[in-house]
Amino acid sequence: MPSERSARRSVRRYTRKQPTRSGVKTRVKAARQALDSGSPEDALNAVRKAESSLDQAVRKGTLHSNNSARRKSRLAKRLNAST
Repeated sequence: MPSERSARRSVRRYTRKQPTRSGVKTRVKAARQALDSGSPEDALNAVRKAESSLDQAVRKGTLHSNNSARRKSRLAKRLNAST
């Protein structure tokens, strides 16, 4: 454990945010794979789940709102192009 107070806080913040960030990455990756697979229903459901997890990460303070908006926009653009 680090001795400085700010370093201890950093470690605490990292361990608190890591599960949320990991879940977002997993769902966004699944959405991209679903978009590449070609099934429109699966792609739509996967994109909705990814958007929901991005919104949740913003509410928790894990991601910045602009970061989430950019990722959702890119997913939506790919979804619209695939259908």
